Amino acid sequence: MAKKLKITQVRSIIGALEPHKRTIKALGLGRPNKTVIKPKNPQILGMIAKVQHLVKVEEIEEES
Repeated sequence: MAKKLKITQVRSIIGALEPHKRTIKALGLGRPNKTVIKPKNPQILGMIAKVQHLVKVEEIEEES
């Protein structure tokens, strides 16, 4: 089973820096309490690290 990440935006991007806004959009988020499931890979982990103050991350098991 592959590891996946459940990423939930917990804070608004109003007033955030432009690179952070673009990173949130690239993750598929955009408004508070929106959740997406993404694969756990270095690219996604780097994006999460950049906006860690705006999101909550949980690791889940993807069932085939």
